[in-house]
Amino acid sequence: MKTTVTVAFALTMASTAAFAQGYPNKPITMLVPFAAGGPTDTVARVTAQSMGKALGQTIIVENATGAGGTIATARAARAEPDGYTILIHHIGISTAATLYRKLPYDTKTAFAPIGLITNAPMTIISRKDLPPNTLAELVTYIKANGDKMTFGNAGLGAASHLCGMLFMTAMDKQVQTIPYKGNGPVMNDLMSGQIDLTCDQTTNTTGPIGNKLVKGYAVTTKARLSSMPDLPTADEAGLKGFEVGAWHGIYAPKGTPDEVVQKLAKALQDSLRDPDLVKRFTDINTDVVPQDQATPAALKAKLDSEIDRWAPIIKAAGQFAD
Repeated sequence: MKTTVTVAFALTMASTAAFAQGYPNKPITMLVPFAAGGPTDTVARVTAQSMGKALGQTIIVENATGAGGTIATARAARAEPDGYTILIHHIGISTAATLYRKLPYDTKTAFAPIGLITNAPMTIISRKDLPPNTLAELVTYIKANGDKMTFGNAGLGAASHLCGMLFMTAMDKQVQTIPYKGNGPVMNDLMSGQIDLTCDQTTNTTGPIGNKLVKGYAVTTKARLSSMPDLPTADEAGLKGFEVGAWHGIYAPKGTPDEVVQKLAKALQDSLRDPDLVKRFTDINTDVVPQDQATPAALKAKLDSEIDRWAPIIKAAGQFAD
């Protein structure tokens, strides 16, 4: 019996190795949980093009939207674990684990992480005619007038929603939240003065801040941005330890052969050294992660730590999606 089991195991391992050696021999589908034209879609298309070159195979980007990104995520979790369906997702994959109390998958165990890609800084901004001119003044103003103010975000679970929750928690003051269907409508209403505040990725806010269409108060990174050197960090401006970014990672379904996972990780690492990709991300103020972060272990650690970080914040806010 032992010999039979040993032989079967050896045959399985040989079959897996042969499969991995020939991988990929057909196009790969990269599922994107959000609409075409948004920040995650942009990151996906740039990454897919570069990874496709590294793998010698086409990566088809498919937008599968809805339910705060959980539709595409659930589909990826159910996909055949053969490396031909992969998922790109942002920080929202970690917060969905708490925002949605009945998910059809366990976020921590449903995937084989491939690696981190980018980390987009965020900015705290307001309509251009809001009286405060510094973050400290803004916090004081919100504590006095918050009940009459509005904070727009791109929808439940969006990076702007999460940044807003963290901001309100740090201030210990709630502001009326208005969810929109995407970043575009939020910025349009902020620039026209229909809402007071938001916190959004630099990919969306750099232009409006530079053109003085909105008022910028702080960036949510440890260091100032070279593209906006006059904008202080939130920590410098008085919110100590306030740091949040819209990080992106790539995942395969649980059970994907390790050899395939490593091939995808290697292709990702090669892509992040591609001058074309680096330039395109730099142009939209999105930071490419260091090579040691573009690994399965680094993404797994990031995902687990972010789930643990956001769970108490979301529970305290009582903002659930179901």
